[in-house]
Amino acid sequence: MGRMLFNLGQVVATPGALQALEDSEQTAIEFLNRHVSGDWGELDPEDRKENEFSLKEGFRILSAYILKTGQKIWIITEADRSVTTLLLPEEY
Repeated sequence: MGRMLFNLGQVVATPGALQALEDSEQTAIEFLNRHVSGDWGELDPEDRKENEFSLKEGFRILSAYILKTGQKIWIITEADRSVTTLLLPEEY
């Protein structure tokens, strides 16, 4: 794992995200490690820039990853860093 850039707080996941991870035979830890170390995954340059700003200013942070199955999964850490949620985009 790279350097931890922020606190994840309580980590929670939606049923859809848990099922998607199980289906892909991947773990949440793999993606949480990437998220917390600043590897935002499949974000466009504008969203990456927003995350860098959010790190400094204390706003919400979003990462998006593609599982081995092709399913996209999001990780969102709330602005106050109290909760980090793994979810599918359609569950937002």
